Amino acid sequence: MITTIFFDLDDTLLWDKQSIKKAFEATCQRVPDCDPHTLEDAVRTQARELYESYPTYPFTQMIGINPFEGLWGTFDDPGQDFQAMHQIMPTYRVNAWANGLKACGIEDGELAKKLADRFIIERKKHPYVYTDTFNVLKQLKEHYQLLLLTNGSPSLQQTKLAITPEIATYFDHIIISGEFGRGKPDQAIFDYALDKANAKADQVVMVGDNLMTDILGANRTGIKNIWINHHGQPVDQIKPTYQIDSLAEVPELIKAL
Repeated sequence: MITTIFFDLDDTLLWDKQSIKKAFEATCQRVPDCDPHTLEDAVRTQARELYESYPTYPFTQMIGINPFEGLWGTFDDPGQDFQAMHQIMPTYRVNAWANGLKACGIEDGELAKKLADRFIIERKKHPYVYTDTFNVLKQLKEHYQLLLLTNGSPSLQQTKLAITPEIATYFDHIIISGEFGRGKPDQAIFDYALDKANAKADQVVMVGDNLMTDILGANRTGIKNIWINHHGQPVDQIKPTYQIDSLAEVPELIKAL
């Protein structure tokens, strides 16, 4: 019998990719001498390359923090690795924008600083939530224990929840990988979540959008899972228990289990 549902946050309940996209659009439009789409592509490319060059990269992979979160997070969290990120990221942000501008033929350090600061403002202004998020959570909250299991920096994930405050009210427990010390798909964080929920693996369903984190980790832990396949991706080696197209399908599917 299912008693508990684990939910991922980013691109499951929050439409993080859309928030980042809108922040890029609003920021890049401030550069009149460069096509905004060209600049966005250039900054995304430069950001990825820079992000992977830092000694903090293995840690960000383990915890689950992507390059575009690095463009707006503070990472002023406890622990040596987070403090290293806190020191590195301000320079990273400016350099990512400077290198993106340079790829468009613009060398302007002051403009890069302004754009780096503007991106942070724009990202906070655009907290997109899927249209079905609150309706689904409301339906499920009446019948199940809900636990939010999210990868990321504690300060950044809490910021996301602070600018969409309704989400946290539905959850009995919120677990952030950066507080635990390891991220999905590591089985340890799923075991920790089971302990927090006082539930056994066969009493839980994991709902998430990412095969490599949500679904793989649930599979390793013996937890049934529902993969929200937003973009019609093919299933390869990692097999979800169930596959759906949108969050709206979750309540009926879980009721049928």
